[in-house]
Amino acid sequence: MDTKNYHVGDNFDEMFTKEGQVRPHYADFLKLLGKTSAKRMSHLQHSANKTQVAMGMTFNVYHDNQGIEKILHLDIVPRIIPNAEWKKLEAGLKQRIYALNLFIQDIYNDQKALKDKIVPVDLVLGSKDFLKPCIGMTPPKGIWCHITGTDLVRNNDGNYYILEDNLRCPSGVSYMLESREIIKRAYPDLFNQLGVMPVSDYPVKLLKMLQYISNKEKPVVGVLTPGIYNSAYFEHSYLALQMGVELVSGVDLLVKDKKVYMQTTKGLEQIDVLYRRIDDTFLDPLTFNPISMLGVPGIFQAYKAGNIAIANAPGTGVADDKAVYAYVPRLIKYYLGEDPILENVPTYLCREEKDRQYVLDHIEDLVVKETNAAGGYGMLIGPKSTKEEHAKFRNLIKSNPTNYIAQPTLSLSTVPTLTENEGLQGRHVDLRPYILYGEDIEVIPGALTRVALKKGSLVVNSSQGGGSKDTWVLYG
Repeated sequence: MDTKNYHVGDNFDEMFTKEGQVRPHYADFLKLLGKTSAKRMSHLQHSANKTQVAMGMTFNVYHDNQGIEKILHLDIVPRIIPNAEWKKLEAGLKQRIYALNLFIQDIYNDQKALKDKIVPVDLVLGSKDFLKPCIGMTPPKGIWCHITGTDLVRNNDGNYYILEDNLRCPSGVSYMLESREIIKRAYPDLFNQLGVMPVSDYPVKLLKMLQYISNKEKPVVGVLTPGIYNSAYFEHSYLALQMGVELVSGVDLLVKDKKVYMQTTKGLEQIDVLYRRIDDTFLDPLTFNPISMLGVPGIFQAYKAGNIAIANAPGTGVADDKAVYAYVPRLIKYYLGEDPILENVPTYLCREEKDRQYVLDHIEDLVVKETNAAGGYGMLIGPKSTKEEHAKFRNLIKSNPTNYIAQPTLSLSTVPTLTENEGLQGRHVDLRPYILYGEDIEVIPGALTRVALKKGSLVVNSSQGGGSKDTWVLYG
């Protein structure tokens, strides 16, 4: 397939330099493209689409009138990351997760970071995700954020920047795993030739971590799902199946004598660890949201009594806030005495008068985000928005400044992507590696690369029409 018409813009391209030279780690893939016809590439893409549907790799879009079941489009051109580059990402992510875990433990106990004014008191204690019932608690093994999906972007300077921390119920890992199986079949020889690090053992590592946080020798583990209408239900069922554990919903569980049991055909069986995919406040209607139909009445008391371990721990969401995010570099320095290995995207806090005025004056050039929104919602991309939208967000910021942050519009890196009519064209991507925190902190050597399929778009979220790519991390 010809790449002569491939255009590298002002942004950093993962495959080609500004001068159009192929980057060394993509050289073998370019040779393969040269031997592969456009028709063959189109056939490979069609096969990948069909395989996704056959495997049930779908997700729900709540805001789409055309139907709720969609596949997360998998582009057949992989993103390739050299080993030296990955090592730096790995070290930076481990450092960040370690510091964030110390921060969560601190704010629910001694609150030293608040007393020392590292983070504003009202930002933490006034957050809807700061759960008062968790005050004074230490979760099993002292770990709060067991599973993290951190989003990174690469700017046109070639450097990676942390975009946000996903510490609650990060999704997408099942797509990373299944995408690998599909793309590996498309390029079996190249895959082995390049030496791509495996990701297929993720379910084994996840189960090992879940077992580690229990105080029992052979704990019973389950995945707690909100049910079939949740956008990530495919992932919940997939991970339960891969780990060989029960997939349960709130109606399958009950609490008796501060112990959690699941109802089986043989009667009640105690469950010791739950990988929960339900938001904090829906976990227990007796402790949190009284109208929740998804949780288990009394489960928080069982958790406090030490009779069940929950991943991620209730209360973790307080560190998964776009306003707290701005303070993470300070937290790394405060708890670890180290400079951050990976930098944040520069962030303006609308709660602070000087920052707020800057955002209001330069909103046309900035990305504005709600601090607690996700999935690409509650967001304004200034350069791509209308004057009416700018005015609307100015009013939103003025009426509730604490609820908004802003960041420069980064020039996200691009990867060649197969388009319907223009062959291979650069499309903007981000990167979501997955980190497990059990006996050690481990970064899985692969990631979900999300891609903005629309030309020029910077929005990669699946709920906003984005797709994905397989991510190959090389051994050497």
